[in-house]
Amino acid sequence: MQFARTTVLFAVLALSVVAALALALASGSADLGFAEAIAALTGRATAETSALIVDLRLPRALTAFSVGGLLAVAGVLMQVLLRNPLAEPYILGTSGGAAVAALVAMLLGLSSLVIDAAAFGGALAATLLVFSIARGTGSWAPARLLLTGVVLAAGFSAATTLLLALSPEHQLRGMLFWLMGDLSFAYEPAPTLWLLAILTLAATFGARQLNVLARGELQAAIVGLPVTGFRYLVFIASSLATAIAVTTVGVVGFIGLVIPHLVRLVAGSDHRIVVPASALAGGALLVVADTLARTVLAPRQLPVGALTAAIGVPLFLILMSRSRAYR
Repeated sequence: MQFARTTVLFAVLALSVVAALALALASGSADLGFAEAIAALTGRATAETSALIVDLRLPRALTAFSVGGLLAVAGVLMQVLLRNPLAEPYILGTSGGAAVAALVAMLLGLSSLVIDAAAFGGALAATLLVFSIARGTGSWAPARLLLTGVVLAAGFSAATTLLLALSPEHQLRGMLFWLMGDLSFAYEPAPTLWLLAILTLAATFGARQLNVLARGELQAAIVGLPVTGFRYLVFIASSLATAIAVTTVGVVGFIGLVIPHLVRLVAGSDHRIVVPASALAGGALLVVADTLARTVLAPRQLPVGALTAAIGVPLFLILMSRSRAYR
């Protein structure tokens, strides 16, 4: 029964990913459909159509899928690490550090490559800062790590507000779009796709250890799990995934919070299922959100983070109401 249920779940998720990618390729301000998209992918379309589908829409859709998957898997890992169902990828101030560093680079008028490097460095620096402060007493309990992350995230938020207030008006739109998620310049999906594949496979193979750690450190130590070392690995993996995601598309919220809850509600808490299912579901959700961001007010584009929040908030409230009904 469980095998059949799992098979159906992954079949539905795989079809959802294919449908989301197909919709992304066929939708946009240009009047093209599924037939033109298929023709472009098979090399039977005109040069203009092929350039639009293969060079613009396909890389953007694949980037959206990989980043959504990374955020969802990072959310799963953070919830295990902190043993808190409300944990999500940005909870340790990763996005705040990236935002401050990226906005400073934008304010100085630096190139996009330098902005990406600054965002990545800021994300890692914020994560290391949270970890070093939380470990000030020689150990880092989940509650201490969580509280430290929340406080530093508030500080980064204040710094971000100050930078926006000091920024010239002609730079504000680009800054705000980056802060709310923007895939307009996402044309190189290969690095994030490889990272998603590696992280998903590694977390799936380590699902037994994740299951044990999720039950508590004492039980994990009793069954022989090297708790400290394994927590370091989970911390590094989730932080790296979040930093890459923020560097690639900016801050996109709710995926790392909502998707793991949704998957656990449907499939249970076994991370052999939760991790790969979250990767597929998170990727499909961000592809759909980005497609809507491109097409709702075409040719104008909306920040994709606003769309994920609009989808994520009611979905999360529905999940919470259903979970209370089951108790």
